[in-house]
Amino acid sequence: MDPVLLEEAIQDRIEKTGKTPKAIVPVALYGMPYKVDEIMAVADRYGIPVIEDAAEGFGSRYDGRMLGTFGKYGVLSFNGNKMITTSGGGALICPDGEAKQEIMFYATQAREAYPYYQHERIGYNYRMSNICAGIGRGQMTVADAHVAHHKHTCDLYRELLKDVRGITLHENPSGRFDSNYWLNTIVLDPLLRVKGQEDAYQATVQGAVGGAGGVTHVAVNAHTDCEPNANVEAMRMGLDAMGIESRPLWKPMHKQPVYKDCPAYVNGVSESLFKVGLCLPSGPYVTDRDIEYIVGGIRGLIER
Repeated sequence: MDPVLLEEAIQDRIEKTGKTPKAIVPVALYGMPYKVDEIMAVADRYGIPVIEDAAEGFGSRYDGRMLGTFGKYGVLSFNGNKMITTSGGGALICPDGEAKQEIMFYATQAREAYPYYQHERIGYNYRMSNICAGIGRGQMTVADAHVAHHKHTCDLYRELLKDVRGITLHENPSGRFDSNYWLNTIVLDPLLRVKGQEDAYQATVQGAVGGAGGVTHVAVNAHTDCEPNANVEAMRMGLDAMGIESRPLWKPMHKQPVYKDCPAYVNGVSESLFKVGLCLPSGPYVTDRDIEYIVGGIRGLIER
């Protein structure tokens, strides 16, 4: 989240609607902390609560303090691919016991204190099951080890990729940022030649990643109006042929067709990164030998 664009967005919404946004939701993308001080300063100026999306930032810190503890609330994810998992669901970090009680009231159907169902406010059933909670308690015993492993994985990627021209690994912008490196991401120079890039996007995608239960479908067209560069897609396809799964970065929300009519406050950074970025395997079971194999695959796909 760009703090400058954030303030522009707030001012624009006030001017056009007469209303102040209800919340600011910064996202710890790939585990990287957001610009906490600047975002909180904007929030304070307008009296807007901050709800931290630390779903990918479990274990990340800013100025030594855990993400999820700066805003009014902090959101964590325990999905299957996160730093720790309960198979699904997540947690909400609350500022105090009173806030927790209010949240739990709404998360347990907002039932009033009667022996029958009485609802004076709208509630939902967002409770985590006891089984999932039990798994989570077990996962907490390995949380520090998982974070340490992800950081080690990043260090090894950095060492093995340091002499590869045209590829840059993301890193903490300063000593104040301490990412958990939940996902390690690289950017490819647009001029970098990758084997097979002439054939990228020549056919519609077959069996693209789908939802629960392995649901897949065929894409209607090979192209969209915003997509990774051909060399990035060629790298993804080449690694896939070697049994290495990689993924493009998150596509910017304002480029998703379902949000095409929503206001967006952008400066081009998210689009430019989406076009050049690729996520590499980074999980707790990725070994040093795996990383050596992955980097070897990357090197082999670059045209000399």
